[in-house]
Amino acid sequence: MDVMSREEWREFVLAGTRTAKAGFTRADGTPLVTPVWMALDGEDVVFTTPGGSLKHQALLRDPRITLCIDDQEPPYSYVMITGQATLSSDLAEVRRWATVLGGRYMGADRAGEYGARNGVPGEYLVRVTPAKVVARRGIAD
Repeated sequence: MDVMSREEWREFVLAGTRTAKAGFTRADGTPLVTPVWMALDGEDVVFTTPGGSLKHQALLRDPRITLCIDDQEPPYSYVMITGQATLSSDLAEVRRWATVLGGRYMGADRAGEYGARNGVPGEYLVRVTPAKVVARRGIAD
């Protein structure tokens, strides 16, 4: 098993259409993990979520979050990012990132469609500032 450098883990996270699995805590203390479309903005990981969703409610209550991005093929690799989330309802910012995410996951020809669909009032941009990154390659070797 090898440790990935900063450049390697960033490349891994942005490769193809890997989703992040976002882990946070519900109000009753039970853990919750859900997949999210994500991108990098400088050092931060960004994704969107609807206002009122479990993710939104949980992150308003407790901004701690862990994201895990992995591959499904041997020898298996992963990046785990732990940090603090901030939420923004700035419509221009939400729409811009919804468009970027739509392009990444659904193709450039559909980016605008997804930006218009998901970049609307009531949606939030979640920005995760990493406090710790664990990045391992070849864990089955």
